[in-house]
Amino acid sequence: MEALGGYPTKSSASRAGLLKVLLSVAVCMGSLYLLQSKLSKSRKAKDFYSFEVKDARGRTVSLEKYRGKVSLVVNVASGSELTEQNYRALQELHRELGTSHFNVLAFPCSQYGDTESGTSREIEAFAKSNYGVTFPIFSKIKIMGSEAEPAFRFITDLFFRAGKGDPSWSPPIDIT
Repeated sequence: MEALGGYPTKSSASRAGLLKVLLSVAVCMGSLYLLQSKLSKSRKAKDFYSFEVKDARGRTVSLEKYRGKVSLVVNVASGSELTEQNYRALQELHRELGTSHFNVLAFPCSQYGDTESGTSREIEAFAKSNYGVTFPIFSKIKIMGSEAEPAFRFITDLFFRAGKGDPSWSPPIDIT
């Protein structure tokens, strides 16, 4: 059986398991956002995928490379009491859903109780060595306030326009 778009569907048990993982991550992890780009030719002048960010090594990365896929954009914190559970759940989603149609895009942030104290390279090394993370981890950023990363300022503005308030500890939103 195929789902919309010609992608094979997973068994009900497999889908239920993935949904449980996603919901547990959504409940436990701060600032979790589900983004899906439109596959149409017409494009907004400015959307999330039109931004450039830095990777953990300081290199510029265009988010355009993730357009056309579902992207789970999340801020992460290595010093949180939920770190192990969250990284393992995110890696499971990344592995199960695959990179051809889905991406986890992790942005370390220390604005929630100073729970991310390392450098971007240290954070990336920690996640890879301790949890086998294979999804991209970008440079440590600020997601709120006047120094917020522009891509996250864009997302935060969407929360306010959607009546969701401050994105801290909020449920996912679809910005398509």
